[in-house]
Amino acid sequence: MKKFKFLLLSALLSVGLVGCGSGNAGSSAPSQPAEGSNQAAQPAETASKTPLKVTLPTWTGYGPLFLAKEKGFFEKHGLNVELSTIEGLAERKAALAGGQVDGMATALDVQVTLAASGVPMQVVWLLDDSYGGDGIIAKNEIKSPADLKGKKVAFEQGSTSHLLLLTALKQANLTDKDVEMVQMSAGDAGAAFVAGQVDAAVTWEPWLSKASQADGGVLVTTKELSGIIVDTVGFRKDVIEKRPDDVKAFVAAMAEAMDYWKENADESNEIMAKGLKIDLAEFTGTVPGLKFLHKEENKELFGTADKQGNIYQSTQNAIDFYLEQKLIDQAPKVEDVLNPTFVAGL
Repeated sequence: MKKFKFLLLSALLSVGLVGCGSGNAGSSAPSQPAEGSNQAAQPAETASKTPLKVTLPTWTGYGPLFLAKEKGFFEKHGLNVELSTIEGLAERKAALAGGQVDGMATALDVQVTLAASGVPMQVVWLLDDSYGGDGIIAKNEIKSPADLKGKKVAFEQGSTSHLLLLTALKQANLTDKDVEMVQMSAGDAGAAFVAGQVDAAVTWEPWLSKASQADGGVLVTTKELSGIIVDTVGFRKDVIEKRPDDVKAFVAAMAEAMDYWKENADESNEIMAKGLKIDLAEFTGTVPGLKFLHKEENKELFGTADKQGNIYQSTQNAIDFYLEQKLIDQAPKVEDVLNPTFVAGL
């Protein structure tokens, strides 16, 4: 399912926005309560309250949103949240700009491109960090990133796959100009490698596991290169300014949902897979490739007023990448993209 995060690149370029998304537009109605959930007993004042509307694409990393909703954690904190699935990032951007939704779950680098394209967004919660779910596969004779020099490498230009490759090459004092780029989506890149058409590919599961089928293996993954592909939840800046108590309640509910998942894994997995409308086995199969972030990790990554956490550097890296690739015209300030206030208040 992770292919949804990157396939929209060509569509995004047509609207002046680049980031993770799907090339297929589509939406579904806000999620409905799961049978037996706590929502049925929500207070009348919560049910009638103006909903906080959050949109997302289909991806395992966004499952905790459905867990928080179906277990009634949003309602517990006096908040009415509507979740809607819109696969196309261009369509999600239009919904944000038009005020149809208040926030979006998406990758950190997408939040950067939103800010750069005139849709002021602020990240308030960090969902997960890719932890082995993305990587570079290569032929057996390629033992390190340095060996990629002059090789045919398949990846999607201008995507986080591109950023991942640049990060790996930098360790060997190389750039993307030192390899022969084969432009294709991450899923297609993995398939091309297995078919023996390229020397290496930047891709994700299940292609990482299939590398051996082409006499190859995994060269490096996001286990070694963390902080590049981070899933987040952000809200429009005007929504945060007008409804700070609701955003505070949202963050508190997400923290509670993550704690619940830790103690009730099987039940939580079923709820999240159902909310995302994907097979349970597919959901649980992709979970190990992500490092899901709880309250403690959020606090550490956001840092304090005296010492900023690592998410600030990750954001700056994304800004620098998109500027270098000339995919954004101006650099937003990191402090305008991240809002640590609500996590700090937990």
